[in-house]
Amino acid sequence: MTDVLMVERDGGVTTVTLNRPDSLNSLNVALKDEFRAALTALAEDRSCRAIVLTGAGRAFCVGQDLREHVASLESGSNLSTVVEHYNPVVKLIVGMPKPVIAAVRGMAAGAGASLALLADFRVGGPKTAFLMAFANVGLGADTGASWSLPRLVCRPKAIELLLLAEPVDAQTALRLGLLTKLVDDDEQVLPAAVDLARRLAAGPTVAYGQLKRQLAANGTLAEVLELEAEVQAYCGQTEDHRNATAAFVRKERPTFHGR
Repeated sequence: MTDVLMVERDGGVTTVTLNRPDSLNSLNVALKDEFRAALTALAEDRSCRAIVLTGAGRAFCVGQDLREHVASLESGSNLSTVVEHYNPVVKLIVGMPKPVIAAVRGMAAGAGASLALLADFRVGGPKTAFLMAFANVGLGADTGASWSLPRLVCRPKAIELLLLAEPVDAQTALRLGLLTKLVDDDEQVLPAAVDLARRLAAGPTVAYGQLKRQLAANGTLAEVLELEAEVQAYCGQTEDHRNATAAFVRKERPTFHGR
C-alpha cells in the first residue's frame, strides 16, 4: 500500500484503488507511476486471476491533475505524460491476461473515463457519470479513448460524446454500453464488482486472457482465422481445458486453476 495507490489481495482477486480522494483521484505523476508499476506486477502474478479498479471517495477518477499540468506547461514541458504514462497503462490494461473490472462510483472524466472504458466490465451506481472532457480543455482524446469508445458505441455516438463533452448519467451509460452493470445503491458498486471478479477468478483465466487478445486484435479474415488457430492450439494444451473436457464427459462441473 502507498499513499496514492492501494493494492489489496483477497484470494485470486486484487483490488487496485486510486487513492487521492481530496482531488477526486486526479492523476498526478506519483499516482501514474505507482499505477503503472502495480499493473506491470499484476500482469506477471499468476496468483492474481482478476483485477478490480476503483477510486477512493466520491469519484472514480476525474483524469489528469490539471494543477500539475498547468505547472508543467508554465515550465515549458511538453505533453510527454501521454507517451510516458498513459500509453503504457493502456497497453497493460488491454493486454492484461486476466479480467479487469472497473467499479465506477461517481464521476469518471477525461483520462479517468478512458481508464474505465478499457476495463472488460464496468459496474456503476446511481451517481456514476462519464464525461469525455478532453475538448473542454482544448485537447484530443488520450488514454485509449479514441480506440475504446468507438468499440463500445457507434462512431457517430463517439463523435458526439467527444466533441460535445457533456456528462453521461448512469442510466444512459448503461443503455450505451459504457456500463456493463448498474446497481441500485452506490455503496454496492465495489461489492458488486468484487463479486463479479470472484466469479471470473474461479474461471478458465488462461482462456479469458486469450479471448481478450482475440477481441483486441484487428485484421483481415485470414489473419483472424490464423489467430484463432494459434489460440486454440495454445488453450488446448492447458490443464484447465483437459480437466474441463474430462469433467464434461463425466457430467461434472469443472474446476479451473488458471493453468
